[in-house]
Amino acid sequence: MNPSLHSEVTSRLLRDYAFKQKRSGEKLESGQCPSCGKKTLWAFGSAPWVVRCNRLNHCGAELHIKDLYPDLFESWSDRFQPTPENPKASADAYMRDARGFDLDKVRDWYSQESYYSHELKIGSATIRFPLGADLYWERIIDQAHRFGDRKATFHGSYGGMWWQPPILNLGDAKELWIVEGIFDSIALLHHGIAAVSAMSCINYPALALRGLAEQCAATGKPRPRLVWGLDTDKAGTRYGKRWLKRSREEGWEASIAIPKQAGSKKRDWNDLHQLNKLEAQDISECRYLGDLMAAPSAAEKARLIYRRTSMSQFAFDFDSKLYWFKIDLDALTREMDAVRHAHQHMEEDEIRDEAMLKAGTVTNIATCLPTVLYYQANAATDEAWYYFRVGFPHESEPAKNTFSSAQIASATEFKKRLLGVAPGAFYTGSTGQLDAYLKEQMHRIKSVQTIDFVGYAKEHGCYVYADIAVKGGKLFTLNDEDFFDVGRLSIKTIGGSAGLSINTDLKTLDYGWLELLWRAFGAKAIVALAFWLGSLFAEQIREGEGIKQKSFPFLEVVGEPGAGKSTLIEFLWKLFGRRDYEGFDPSKSSLAARARNFAQVSNLPVVLIEGDRGEDGAKVKGFDWNELKTAYNGRSTRARGVKNAGNETYEPPFRGTVVISQNAEVNASEAVLQRIVHLYFDRAGQTADTFAAARALEQMPVEDVSAFLLSAILKEKDVLRLFAERMPFYQEKLAANPEVKHQRLVKNHAQIMALVDCLTAVMPLPRDYRDAAQTKLVRMAVERQQAIGADHPLVQEFWELYDHIESAEDDNAVLNHARGGDVIAISLRHFEQVANDRRLNLPPLTDLKRVLKTSRARKFIDLRVVNSAINARHNAEQTHAPKRPVTVKCWVFEGRSGNKGA
Repeated sequence: MNPSLHSEVTSRLLRDYAFKQKRSGEKLESGQCPSCGKKTLWAFGSAPWVVRCNRLNHCGAELHIKDLYPDLFESWSDRFQPTPENPKASADAYMRDARGFDLDKVRDWYSQESYYSHELKIGSATIRFPLGADLYWERIIDQAHRFGDRKATFHGSYGGMWWQPPILNLGDAKELWIVEGIFDSIALLHHGIAAVSAMSCINYPALALRGLAEQCAATGKPRPRLVWGLDTDKAGTRYGKRWLKRSREEGWEASIAIPKQAGSKKRDWNDLHQLNKLEAQDISECRYLGDLMAAPSAAEKARLIYRRTSMSQFAFDFDSKLYWFKIDLDALTREMDAVRHAHQHMEEDEIRDEAMLKAGTVTNIATCLPTVLYYQANAATDEAWYYFRVGFPHESEPAKNTFSSAQIASATEFKKRLLGVAPGAFYTGSTGQLDAYLKEQMHRIKSVQTIDFVGYAKEHGCYVYADIAVKGGKLFTLNDEDFFDVGRLSIKTIGGSAGLSINTDLKTLDYGWLELLWRAFGAKAIVALAFWLGSLFAEQIREGEGIKQKSFPFLEVVGEPGAGKSTLIEFLWKLFGRRDYEGFDPSKSSLAARARNFAQVSNLPVVLIEGDRGEDGAKVKGFDWNELKTAYNGRSTRARGVKNAGNETYEPPFRGTVVISQNAEVNASEAVLQRIVHLYFDRAGQTADTFAAARALEQMPVEDVSAFLLSAILKEKDVLRLFAERMPFYQEKLAANPEVKHQRLVKNHAQIMALVDCLTAVMPLPRDYRDAAQTKLVRMAVERQQAIGADHPLVQEFWELYDHIESAEDDNAVLNHARGGDVIAISLRHFEQVANDRRLNLPPLTDLKRVLKTSRARKFIDLRVVNSAINARHNAEQTHAPKRPVTVKCWVFEGRSGNKGA
């Protein structure tokens, strides 16, 4: 190991796993194993390429240093810059440290070159291997993930050819391995195995094999035995069997060997070389696994397993079906004696194989192949499942789903669940056979972390969606087992997709929609867009290191019908991959449904539409805005009991942001109103141009813009850095404004102002757009301050009408039923009647009932039954008229004196 790399790796291992250095640093011991948590981790101090857990029977974890610290194996040109003395210093370091090769053996086989992507406008050093005249293969070695799937490239056509190590003399080889990658063939050569690279599993090296056959015929030497050592993925398995058959038909003696796998991470021959897993016993195991894969029948596969293990009964798979083998040992002894007597010169192994065919039985116990992939649990709800893949012998795609502990504990329950998960899949075995089959699979079963929401998992610092995950600016796709391998973290969401369909092709992202957004809605659209961007980082803004704002504001989008609110919100949802969606109506939802809507997303908006529909006094009350107060700080909006014998509760924190969209402004307590950034839309200023722009936004396909979400979260570091820089500046600016007095308003609007600046880290935002949005936000903060101190317009109209009617009478109250001047008691129905009699327009009672409780000029006290002074006076003065009731249900407010006495 290179001294500088050794120093960096050792310091990180000591820091991260608390190793103790023994024998002057020759060995690292007593480290904390990341798999089992015990202090049983060790590594060689002089070359800590692999760290291993000593608990072989209970853990046995093995982790290569490249998996623990991938950043040390990415930018080779920066760490090892070429010099005139060594122009391929970067390539040498890559071959030595990233691939584990002895440079004295391979130094002259390659050159260091460069590659530049004009499309991505990024470049990298490469390591190039010549294949022939003007034909080569090269591998990108500097942060290859930046180039997507194009980590390597060919120049010229290599069909029918292979790459062979320059020192390899195929004419003298008794056995020749044909593997996929050049690095795989070099790795095997380090262990004395002659190997060539087909460079792709789909390439059958017909020309090279023909040339080798002609060479052997010319020299009179026997052909070498071929060993097909392709990778273990679906394509490698398929073509490995095909090329085995074809090569045998062409007269070659051939077999298959496959790299032994451990866990979900696919390993090739180069990986095994770096893990010191290519010793003689390891190669024997790989040959055995290849023989199993190539077995022509279930009986032959059973024979191979029995020969190696000597187990009298076991479950095994063949052609994606499950079988059970059982042998009668007494019958085996009798059959061996009979074969030995009939064939006296037969070898003992051959006698045993011959007898086994008669003494053993192979029974099909499932028409499919159920395979346990991993264990997943939800710690919050104490639920757990085993995730299965069910393969079929036909061409259908495998089915994948969960099985509970109860469903795998008995054959009957397993059979039922299997039929539900995979149509047509049938299990006919016993519980004992099922136990034996699953017991072997579940030994050291992998555990996968789960989250029950979609978005940002704060505990792991990772964005997790249905099909993609992002951590530290890197994109991860769902693997074949339906979870994400994010470095040392294995994670998935069990919370569904939240309706998001995210385009991962960033090249399709065109920001032409920004001009349409500006034309349609102006500065208000930029403010809303900044809030939408901030939603992707709400958790970090509330609690992130170096930021810790502790809160994130709500966005209120209200105004006249037809002003474009829905168009704007639906388009902003398109940026996140959500099609034809605006939000949900909380007044039509139960408390449980609202709680689930709030808990199912993280770093995404929760949009509440038409939340002002509830009618006071109805049996099913409308949505209470005060439910949102805790969401402002990211705390739970609802608690529920956990279904178990204890007294635990489940209170999921609120991880998203809140958007309110309706026609009327929110009518709530001052505490709620202070949490809101208010955008008002009206139809003033609408023109044919704004209509055309809005129409274009409506018709824009989701696929053209949904890469915005991915583009933004990939720049998480830049966005949060810029937010941390700009937020204090805008907070000071607003705090200095004498028209904004509430510090919460200052903080809320300063956060959105900082996020407007953050848009420039994600997209090309014109300066005039940004400046207009900043000016708009300052004005919004001032208007919000004024609105919080004033009554709702309907309340103001209500009191103006009240004062007008009361002032018309000199002595007697017309509307105030209270006795005395300390309080005002008003019957709304009576008020409506008086107003109608005087041909005055009282606002609709339904609207008044929603807003009167927020009255500030005359503070609302209660709804109560009052001994009516007005009715008492009427009954006393109008003795011949029908009597009015003595008591009346009234809305009671503080009188002008401010006292609350009755």
